[in-house]
Amino acid sequence: MANFDFSLLSPDLIIDGIESTGIEVASGLLALNSYENRVYQFSNYENQRFVTKFYRPQRWSKATIIEEHQFALELVEHELPIVPPLVIKQQTLFEYAGYYFAIFPCRGGRIFEVDNLDQLEWMGRFLGRIHAVSASKVFHHRITLSADVMLYKAQQTILESGFVPSSLQQPFFTVLDQVIQLAANQYQTEKTIRLHGDCHAGNILWTDAGPHFVDLDDCLMGPAIQDIWMMLSGDKKQQLLQLDTLLSGYEEFFSFDAKQLNLIESLRTMRMVNYMAWLCKRWQDPAFPHNFPWFNTEKYWEQQILILKEQHAALQEEPLNLLGY
Repeated sequence: MANFDFSLLSPDLIIDGIESTGIEVASGLLALNSYENRVYQFSNYENQRFVTKFYRPQRWSKATIIEEHQFALELVEHELPIVPPLVIKQQTLFEYAGYYFAIFPCRGGRIFEVDNLDQLEWMGRFLGRIHAVSASKVFHHRITLSADVMLYKAQQTILESGFVPSSLQQPFFTVLDQVIQLAANQYQTEKTIRLHGDCHAGNILWTDAGPHFVDLDDCLMGPAIQDIWMMLSGDKKQQLLQLDTLLSGYEEFFSFDAKQLNLIESLRTMRMVNYMAWLCKRWQDPAFPHNFPWFNTEKYWEQQILILKEQHAALQEEPLNLLGY
């Protein structure tokens, strides 16, 4: 099987894989929005709805995926609203025809409203509870947020991809290098805990009972602020209000280290650079040219130069600072 290849993943193979666990598939497969993995909703003959996730080949090791599942089950044991994988015959991870997959109960919800202060405070309490549990142990197989992994290796991926047009290579790689150096110098942290890792509004579903996560695919070790900063939006004044609201709920359950506010722009830089590298790495997957048609164009790389210049300036501004923190 080719690296990161889903070309052999047919509907029949998916259904055969699911049914190899003892669950019968009564419906068709409804593809859900996921680029990194392949995710489908289905029903059994009792009209119970499930979601199956077939993991991208060779992205994570078996031990790494199982550690994700164990983290989800641990959080559920502490009565946190996480949707864990089903445990079938004492297993959560299955293998069929070379693909790893898991099955989850299907849980719906509304999109989290980042400008809703009531929801933000609730989300702060939710994250505080998660971090209080996650700080008690460490990951042994998941990655750790670091400048080496998130900046320098991503930079190398972009460089080796050959996607940056020759006419833009000098300005692009010059500003990219400047931004990476600033971010790497700024990212100084000793305290890391287990994190959700990709805690933006699209990964949070809301019901009348509050928020829940349906996926921990990107969980890793890192500073607590990584699970907080992506929920901030708007100008600095709006972000300060949002941050104050989040932390007022968060600190009911877990203490926040105010020095981590200094890491927000370096973490934002990591996300930006990794997104470019991710598109470079995945471009051979047919789903990517279809869903990201603007990538691999001269205009895209021109825009990235401007965005990186703005980020270069942001890295040199005073960080967010709240009174009392």
